[in-house]
Amino acid sequence: MRSATLLLSLFILGSSTLSANDRPNIILFLADDLGWTGLSSFGSDFYETPNLDRLASKGVKFTNAYAACTVCSPTRASIMTGMYPARLQLTDFIAGQNRPFAKTTIPDWTKGLEKDYTTIAEALKGGGYRTVHVGKWHLDFPDQPNQGPTAHGFDVSHDKPKGTRGYYIKDEIVQDLGLETNYSTDYLTDKAIEEIERSKENPFFLYFAYNAPHTPIQGRDDLVAYFEKKVNPKATHRNPTYAAMVKSLDLSVGRVLDHLDAIGLSDNTLIVFTSDNGGLTQRYGKHDEFTENLPLRRGKGSAYEGGVRVPTIAYWPGVTQPGTVSATPVITTDYYPTFLAASGVKGHHGHNARMDGKNLIPTFENPNHSIDRNLFWHFPHYHAGGDGPYSSIRSGGWRLVEFHEDGKLELYRLENDIGESFDLATSHPEKRAHLQAELHKWRRSIAAQMPKPNPNYDPENATKVARDRN
Repeated sequence: MRSATLLLSLFILGSSTLSANDRPNIILFLADDLGWTGLSSFGSDFYETPNLDRLASKGVKFTNAYAACTVCSPTRASIMTGMYPARLQLTDFIAGQNRPFAKTTIPDWTKGLEKDYTTIAEALKGGGYRTVHVGKWHLDFPDQPNQGPTAHGFDVSHDKPKGTRGYYIKDEIVQDLGLETNYSTDYLTDKAIEEIERSKENPFFLYFAYNAPHTPIQGRDDLVAYFEKKVNPKATHRNPTYAAMVKSLDLSVGRVLDHLDAIGLSDNTLIVFTSDNGGLTQRYGKHDEFTENLPLRRGKGSAYEGGVRVPTIAYWPGVTQPGTVSATPVITTDYYPTFLAASGVKGHHGHNARMDGKNLIPTFENPNHSIDRNLFWHFPHYHAGGDGPYSSIRSGGWRLVEFHEDGKLELYRLENDIGESFDLATSHPEKRAHLQAELHKWRRSIAAQMPKPNPNYDPENATKVARDRN
């Protein structure tokens, strides 16, 4: 039986309205750079993801789910705080890219998650949860030691062993630790299962933040060989090494789900699977070594749907209905208030008391439940796979993109143009003006940092620097 003792937190003045036995375990699986069509249940014609497909068949599949940014660190910060990256002024991957000759200069943004903000781990820990982090963090200030997940409310954290090169653990480390594999995704899965075992008598929050399928593109040898025999040159997805990485991710999720079944915790565990941004599709003309997000336009780092729309699944026995699909737009800021509501944790949440996210439980219960709001993105930076600084708003079925280098506006009706092929900014001036006004109003309300004209702008050197840092 679970202990009914509720722990007090130094960060939270509050507790849970639910008894220890009633509070669900919470697991958040976060893939890294997995695009919207990166699962077979979301449309891949090559990648094999039977465990995640099974999870989708038992729960809710969200077809209009988004990351809060087109790159990773800001999205991770949005998950931890329930706030938009622009409000946090943490708007690029840490430590970002400097483009001294680009057309605009980037703002002096915050290169780490500040401790003024109460994280979801701190909130849940204050309500009696054991909090576990496994995998990638990527929210530390580069020049400040003694950080990491345990400085932000996690009781324990596991990352790849030191000395790991890409996804491969060194042979001497494998031998010293007595590991059965040299592939880091398998190692991290072992750690996640070990921590579930240690936590099973009390409610726990597991944040399993994968490195896969982020670069370097390195698959497990046996899985690469398996997919090399199945490549279809006419398929949208046809990179066997990338497919092997996605397969390792799916196998990992499957192992965790099987362990929950084996120890009798599946019926009292809320599981969410999502990604931190869209799949990486290109870097200055290079394509084949990455992935595709078609029918979405572009991918990671870009201003378009391919950069931010991600595969998302929620499963909570007794709440979600098997095999349901929700077209309600949701975003990674929503997980903080959702997990609070699921856990029953109440209390003060410091600087992020007014969260941008919404509680998704009504949508878990009824996939047709709508949320009356607009969604926003703000990326005043450059990226090797992207289109330069931009802001964007999604309102209903419409999406407006504002590019900051030249002020250009593009307008798309996603309901019948999911690939953003037909720019309606000229033909729908009233809608364009309305959405631009809403976007500007939002930016002012959160004091979004804006790029500025660069007096050292040099087109030739700007391109050279971008290519050299690719």
